[in-house]
Amino acid sequence: MESPATLEEQAAEVAAEIGKIVADEGLTVAVAESLTGGKLVNQLAAAKGSGQWLVGGVVAYQSSAKHRVLGVPEGPVISQEAVVSMVEGVTAVFGADAAVAASGAGGPDGQEGQSPGTTWLAAEAGGHVETERHHFSGEPLEILAQTQLRALQLLRSALVKHTQ
Repeated sequence: MESPATLEEQAAEVAAEIGKIVADEGLTVAVAESLTGGKLVNQLAAAKGSGQWLVGGVVAYQSSAKHRVLGVPEGPVISQEAVVSMVEGVTAVFGADAAVAASGAGGPDGQEGQSPGTTWLAAEAGGHVETERHHFSGEPLEILAQTQLRALQLLRSALVKHTQ
């Protein structure tokens, strides 16, 4: 497995690619994240020109915040339904054209009966939502780095499909 630092460097490259896509298309992006604790919005904010296209992010770490702020229905927050609600909620809150969401059990302990590393991701662009479930391995920082990279890759993929 690659180190968290290497994965973060890859995430920065993907964030830069996202920035180029959305800047070229005149789109805006929002982020809803939980287990990554701000890492996704941080990577996007560091990309060139982010002040023009990154409208904001919500770090809803506790389940109650996901329910209250992002409109996630009561029930499990490590689920496809939760990340779809998160991505739709943050898109509505910020009026963004595209968004990415991540929720999961980063470790060292599990959550909601899910083992550490269980992660749900969602990305939305042009009204189309894509989701993925992953089981990342390693220590918490490794799980967070893997989640961050894959979430940004999913957003990039959704944007490419939307802009073709």
